[in-house]
Amino acid sequence: MAVSIARRLAAASACVLTLTLSISLMFPRCHADATAGSTAPEEPPHRRFEYKYSFKGPHLSQTDGSIPFWVHTGNAIPSADQVRITPSLRSQRGSVWTKNKVNFDHWEAEVTFRVSGRGRMGADGLAVWFTAEQGLDGPVYGSADHWNGVGIFFDSFDNDGKKNNPAIIVVGNNGNLVYDHQNDGTTQALGTCLRDFRNKPYPVRAKLTYYKETLTVMINNGFTPDKEDYEFCTKVDNMVIPKEGFFGISAATGGLADDHDVLSFLLFRLTDPGQQPPPPEAEIPKAEKDKYQEEFENFQHELDKKKEEFQKQHPDVQGEPIEDLYETVNDREIRQVFEGQNRIHMEIKQLHRQLAMILDEQRRYVSVITEEIGKKGTQAESGQAAGQQLGSVIAAQQEVLRSLNELKSSFYESLKQMGSAQHQQQGNAVGMGTYETMQHFNDIKEHLHLVKRDVEHLVQRAPSNPSEKVMKCPEPPPFPSCLSTVHFAVFVVIQSVLFCCYIMYKSQQEAAAKKFF
Repeated sequence: MAVSIARRLAAASACVLTLTLSISLMFPRCHADATAGSTAPEEPPHRRFEYKYSFKGPHLSQTDGSIPFWVHTGNAIPSADQVRITPSLRSQRGSVWTKNKVNFDHWEAEVTFRVSGRGRMGADGLAVWFTAEQGLDGPVYGSADHWNGVGIFFDSFDNDGKKNNPAIIVVGNNGNLVYDHQNDGTTQALGTCLRDFRNKPYPVRAKLTYYKETLTVMINNGFTPDKEDYEFCTKVDNMVIPKEGFFGISAATGGLADDHDVLSFLLFRLTDPGQQPPPPEAEIPKAEKDKYQEEFENFQHELDKKKEEFQKQHPDVQGEPIEDLYETVNDREIRQVFEGQNRIHMEIKQLHRQLAMILDEQRRYVSVITEEIGKKGTQAESGQAAGQQLGSVIAAQQEVLRSLNELKSSFYESLKQMGSAQHQQQGNAVGMGTYETMQHFNDIKEHLHLVKRDVEHLVQRAPSNPSEKVMKCPEPPPFPSCLSTVHFAVFVVIQSVLFCCYIMYKSQQEAAAKKFF
């Protein structure tokens, strides 16, 4: 009995071991395949910018108010940096649409807009379209109803009273449905999300991606200037739209009004990774090409006429090459050197005037001290010490005068050197960058530093002279008051009486006016 049980246990263990080995051989391969499939990153589609289906500032509109490759209708107002689809007035409609159809399967649109208004609530909203035909005017956010395509609505007014606005709603139509205004399109919505896009500090950005029959809406809330700060809004799978269609942006206002401004609309064509991107359009149509050629010939003809008129008005520049009318590098360097020399010349003149003023003051001090010595020369021996001090002061002042005269003569020499250098450079402008000229400028710079140091030394030394104690400026007499106290009191009384009379007259006029009501 025990032997039979042991044999059965051995057989069971052998079966279990066989199953374990078979499972271990099968599942690691499956697990490896799954791991390899999950770790392989999905390559993003290739993006190519399509300028004929886009607009962006600056210079968004042309001189005639049109947008290249786009058409605007209704109350839309293009400007240099944006398109105002509707102004903040009641019952306004406007839209912009591409002139040509889009004929590629996958695309991505980036829309930058701003919705702003004074009130807490706005109306009605803004819509981005991709339809088989242009909806130039209609009741659905300024565009036509019964559209064939898809519309992404930025609805700012709560029609159904469910407190679910502002909201972003994706609605598709095959050309047979009528938009449900009373319920804000919620009964027909394929995807929606609640986002407040009114009165934001920065423009709001929306990224709409249609790739492999999947529409994805990403939104930038407008709180940061980061252009890539998008967050997920909604996604619609298995969505079929027309192969060809027009892109458009429309807006409308009702009893409430907002400014609906679109700053840019950028469209990108998407192609599968690894697939060869489609070639660009080889050639423009012949009619359009002839039109551009005619515009170019007209522009060239007007340019030739303006050249002839300019040559008649300026006969002295005839025959000169155009390059001579512009400043070369050498001419600019020469001009900068001359400007620097002129500034140095003006600084030297300013220092010369200041030195002349200092010399006049020193001469006046010496004359005053000399008069004091003459008056005190007849005094007793007690005044001999003051005479000696005054004599030392006079000697010091004479030394100052002598040094100032030397500075003045050195300034004259500097002015002469500057004048000779300017005449030499005007006669020979090519040699401006030689070594002798640079050495001459360095000498002038060192000389100016020496003059500045000497002047500062004299200014610091001047207050220590006791001559300041000798000569004192007389105090000016007190000025008489322009208005006495009696005159001021009379003026205040007269003004008070006039004010009271005006108040009484005003109250009588108001009482008389009330009788008519």
